[in-house]
Amino acid sequence: MRNTFHDDLDAITESLVTMTNLVKGATKDATTALLTADLALAEKVISQDDLIDSMQHELDAKTIVLLATQQPVASDLRALVTSLRMSADLERMGDMAHHIAKLARLRFPATAVPPEASLTIEEMGRVLGLIIDKLVKIIKERDLKDAMQLAIDDDEMDKLHRKLIQSLISKDWPHGAESAIDLTLLGRYYERSADHAVSIARRVHYLVTGSYQQKLD
Repeated sequence: MRNTFHDDLDAITESLVTMTNLVKGATKDATTALLTADLALAEKVISQDDLIDSMQHELDAKTIVLLATQQPVASDLRALVTSLRMSADLERMGDMAHHIAKLARLRFPATAVPPEASLTIEEMGRVLGLIIDKLVKIIKERDLKDAMQLAIDDDEMDKLHRKLIQSLISKDWPHGAESAIDLTLLGRYYERSADHAVSIARRVHYLVTGSYQQKLD
């Protein structure tokens, strides 16, 4: 029975990795749809959000059953408890991609990102993609070195977010309030997704060490 239990724990980890890869694809596609006004790609991201939500529900249900029936202790208990938190963070990251895609759809056939902001948004998408790439390894291999690095990567996202906001509040901003609101929301979506990734990295640190750190740097 214990071998079966540990097989179930491994399956939970694999499900988390699969969810992370789905979030990675959704985030990349949402950014492309946003910057190129690609309606078909935006619709794809929007429709696939249900898949990420369903995976979270199935994973959480399986985790709760194992908690109830196996009475795990020590690291096994930490693995199950943290999986519930990580799946919730991943679901929220999927929601951020969903929101980006919905804004791309809302402004179609125009783009929601004016030329002055396109490079910053493109860079935010690139940084978030790198963060999610590392997150796959962190979850799969319980890599504490990359978990520590993720907080530094998140600092880069925060800098880009501040840069975007500064451009929007400048008296020289030429695109009006509607565009400023769109970009404020977009900046928040990218920044919040990165924050959820850092939260997952902290939970992996707790899973491995038994110590939960507010900061990994």
